[in-house]
Amino acid sequence: MNATLHEKLLGWYRVHGRDLPWRQSKDPYAIWISEVMLQQTRVETVIPYYTRWMEQFPNIQTLARASADQVLSVWEGLGYYRRAHNLRKAAHIILEEFHAAIPDQLADLERLPGVGAYTAAAIAALAFNLDILALDGNLRRVIARLIDLEVDPRRRQGELLINEWADKAMPSGQAGEFNQALMDLGATICTPRKPQCGLCPLMQDCLAYASGTQLDRPIPRPGVRVPLYHVSAAVIQRADTVLIGRRPEGKLLGGLWEFPGGKQDPGESMEACLRREILEELGVDVQVGAHLGTFPHAYTHFKVNVHAYRCLILSGEPQALDHDQLCWAALHDLESYPMGKVDRLIANLLMADDHSP
Repeated sequence: MNATLHEKLLGWYRVHGRDLPWRQSKDPYAIWISEVMLQQTRVETVIPYYTRWMEQFPNIQTLARASADQVLSVWEGLGYYRRAHNLRKAAHIILEEFHAAIPDQLADLERLPGVGAYTAAAIAALAFNLDILALDGNLRRVIARLIDLEVDPRRRQGELLINEWADKAMPSGQAGEFNQALMDLGATICTPRKPQCGLCPLMQDCLAYASGTQLDRPIPRPGVRVPLYHVSAAVIQRADTVLIGRRPEGKLLGGLWEFPGGKQDPGESMEACLRREILEELGVDVQVGAHLGTFPHAYTHFKVNVHAYRCLILSGEPQALDHDQLCWAALHDLESYPMGKVDRLIANLLMADDHSP
């Protein structure tokens, strides 16, 4: 008797599935944290962050009690910082409304800050084994190839066809393994550009392989031009301290500390940009001095080149006009302030200069 698709898939997974730390437990809290961390982030990047997080905040209660700075410090470098804020907010809701237990119903899960349709489905399937497909990018690609999907799998029609396939293919009561097996197949074999079809346990079930269209599935999105912005940053020192500001929650990089500055306007020199931004943000006039470096960074929908300069205050006393809080931070203590990637690079440069003979 020929094996069914799910039997071949799960048999392969039990031998070749990835050994990931969050799979060592069925704890819904651990699965929730891992799924939020994995949003738009590679598995190998997440693993050390996940391990540190679980050591620092092993349960809902410890997370709910933590300050925003404590949470951001553990999260720093993982990016998409709103995820960290939402985890902390959701922990308060779970503690107060669900008696510190992660809810097991999709509607309740989707009420939590930062939990969208995919994350709710993943928690329901992986933690509670509900018969639900957790449709992420890996699964869209794998299933689009298996059914040789001729429409965009990100659009409603494509999703309906994918879910129709899953309703037939998923074995009842085994949603956790089924979803994880498809995830691992997409991550290790059915990869975007060079699928290793000869190693795939589902090669004989794959309609795209049969028709030779596996490299054309899923149908690609049209290309989008990513804008590049030039941004200024001011390093304003007093003795062995430097001025930093905390960005308001709700903004990009909210809750993180930064060196004040901002985006260059068309036709504006970087020095003029910095003088204008510091006047708007801090209410002081500055003299722009030495250029410390240019720091490129890519976000999801745009790129920046951040140009850092030493600055001297000519008149006025800095006020938090555009920040939650300002701080004259000791150079040796900059590590204790959670920052985004570019500001951390600037801080490290200052700390290195401070330690040099």
